[in-house]
Amino acid sequence: MEKLTHVEEETMQAVWRTGEGNVKSFMEHLDEEVPYTTVASTIKNLEKKGYLSSRLVGNAYLYKPAISEEEYKKKFMGNVVKEYFDNSYKELVNFFVEQKKLSAKELKDIITMIEKGNG
Repeated sequence: MEKLTHVEEETMQAVWRTGEGNVKSFMEHLDEEVPYTTVASTIKNLEKKGYLSSRLVGNAYLYKPAISEEEYKKKFMGNVVKEYFDNSYKELVNFFVEQKKLSAKELKDIITMIEKGNG
């Protein structure tokens, strides 16, 4: 699975929110206004990379995700942990604690989730 650019990730988010659709329907789910030609080009790139599949309906293409958001998150987060945190989720959590992005209560909630998941 090829890594996505920031614009491609934002476009995929719109596709996942939409499900199957055309370029205009994806544009409605983007957080910011992007020219039609830019979105259309990005969609074609995502299809080439294997993230989208398409089918011709009449004279228009409909696109849908070829990979789920969950699959992408799993792969992407695995790469982030591997590349930036020495393959250690503990280091990842420590980073967020040090950056004051994770409170003691949130950390306790995470521990509770882990304990429930292993119970």
